[in-house]
Amino acid sequence: MKGANYRVVLDACVLANHGVCDLFLRLAERPRLYSPKWSQRILEETARTHRERLNRPKHLANHWQKEVEKHFPEALVNESDCLEPVLVNAPKDRHVLATAIQAGASTIVTFNLRDFSPDSLRPWDIHAVHPADYLITLHTISPDVVVAKLSDMARDRDLSAETYLAKLARSVPAFASQVAQAVGWNLPLPSRS
Repeated sequence: MKGANYRVVLDACVLANHGVCDLFLRLAERPRLYSPKWSQRILEETARTHRERLNRPKHLANHWQKEVEKHFPEALVNESDCLEPVLVNAPKDRHVLATAIQAGASTIVTFNLRDFSPDSLRPWDIHAVHPADYLITLHTISPDVVVAKLSDMARDRDLSAETYLAKLARSVPAFASQVAQAVGWNLPLPSRS
C-alpha cells in the first residue's frame, strides 16, 4: 500500500499551504516516500489561491507553479473531464477525484474531507485522508527520512527543528505531536509572526 511508487493526489488546499506543501514535496524527492500526482487544474487552483486568498503577488504564484512543474514533471496527470459527470462527490472537487482515477492513485490528501465522502470514493477504491494522517503514515514508514527533511526545512529558515515543527503544528497538529513525541522534542509555542 505504501512506498516510493504509491500514487497520491495532493489537493490544491494542501499545495497552497506553504509549510505542508514544502514537506510533502520534499518527501517526494529522493529518498522518495510516495509519488505525488496532480492535474493542471489543481495547479491552477493552487496558484489562484496563492493570489486571491493568500495575497501573494502574481509573479510569485506563477513562479511556484513553474517550479513545481519543472521539478515534478512526472506528477502531472492528463485532464479527465469525461469522468466528472459520473462522479458524486462535491461538484467543485470532482476534478480532483477524476485526477485520482486517471492517475491510478488510491489516496487523495486533502484538508476538505467533507468533499470526498467514503460513499463517493468507494466505487473507485480510493480514500481521502487529512494531510496530518498521511504525514503520520509516512513518518511511521520512514521516521528518519521525515525527521531529516523537517530538519532541512528548519535549517533553510534559520530555525530549530522543534520551532519549525511547532509552526507546522498549526496546520497538522496530530503529525507534529507524533514526531515530537517520537524524537523527544518539546514543542515551543509558535510565535504569532
